[in-house]
Amino acid sequence: MFKWRKWVRILHRDIGYIAAGLTVIYAISGVAVNHTNDWNPNYSIEKTTMKIAPIPDSLLTSQTLITDILAKVGEEGKLKSFFLPDSNHINIFVDGNTITVNLKKGEILQEKITSRAVIRETNFLHLNSPRKIWTFVADLFAIALAFLAISGLFMIKGKNGIKGRGAWLTALGILIPVLFLIIYYYKLL
Repeated sequence: MFKWRKWVRILHRDIGYIAAGLTVIYAISGVAVNHTNDWNPNYSIEKTTMKIAPIPDSLLTSQTLITDILAKVGEEGKLKSFFLPDSNHINIFVDGNTITVNLKKGEILQEKITSRAVIRETNFLHLNSPRKIWTFVADLFAIALAFLAISGLFMIKGKNGIKGRGAWLTALGILIPVLFLIIYYYKLL
């Protein structure tokens, strides 16, 4: 006689082990991207200000203007570009740093950007940025999660299984998103 419950347990266990690493990656990223209104999950942005002597108009056409400003702020990164949006300001773009200078007032604002290690990479995978083969992996993972959810319903027999307590908890798990959607779409809150 075929023991289907035994095979469900074996498959549930083994697929669960495989899915564990991916679940952690998606969980970290899920929490990170859920809060994009509060922070940038991929990059840390540090803003600093400093004061220098005002730069006279005579230096505005000088080729050393950019070099002098970069030296004053201690920036040694590679210069990407710069532009003068008006006669009072210059924006300088260096790898990982944007420098805005008010030439008349001598005010400098720097925005240094650094990558958030691990979280950025998990977001890269979670949001399927690589596409191609990762789409296939993500689809397999989604199928594995569906299998784990459904097979988990039949793992336990008796009063704590799907015919007892499990039915109530499963219904609650279905009811939570349904109630949220009703409340959200009909603006009950």
